[in-house]
Amino acid sequence: MMYSHVRANREHKKDIKRNPHFRKSFQQMCDLVGVDCLASKKGFWSELLGIGDFYYDLSVQVVECCLKTSAKNGGLIEMNELQRLVTAMRGPNLPEVTCDDIAKSIDKLTELGRGFQTHAFGDRMMVQSVPTEFNQDHSAVLGQAAAGGGKVTAPGLCASVGWAEERAATVLEQLVKDGMAWVDDQAEAGAREYWLPGLIAESDR
Repeated sequence: MMYSHVRANREHKKDIKRNPHFRKSFQQMCDLVGVDCLASKKGFWSELLGIGDFYYDLSVQVVECCLKTSAKNGGLIEMNELQRLVTAMRGPNLPEVTCDDIAKSIDKLTELGRGFQTHAFGDRMMVQSVPTEFNQDHSAVLGQAAAGGGKVTAPGLCASVGWAEERAATVLEQLVKDGMAWVDDQAEAGAREYWLPGLIAESDR
């Protein structure tokens, strides 16, 4: 009887590592019964199924990809792009990784501080990897930038959300200071443009 249990556990472990749909179902089961399957690499669940190792290793890969790209995207990267980079880093011999897996690993990274978070702007899920505390003003700017292919201007913000020009300029300059936005004073329209590289549309890159 003990042998059959051990063999079953090994089979479940293989399924969890190799099959993203099975892995998601297992996570949902753990959430339903109030068990944090990622709580500890030394905990019961990781000892039994090895799921802790998978996500802790994935967290390290997520951090590495975010650090490598932060100079280009200002610490804000689209989830699909991050998933592509992590998959390329892992190579063809490791289990498939989905956006759900990456989101789960980021949930654990938030315990290390406020540097890693996810944000939804329309139908785009973004991953933040810089320790900037987003408020409603930041979210409004990023929402406008996402809709505008990565570009936003102070007059455009004032017209769309009803802000005073000083409020728009303050938020935009803070994003520039944090490295999340770039300034373009050569725009044909004359108004200073702010570009958030992580939100630039693929077709404009």
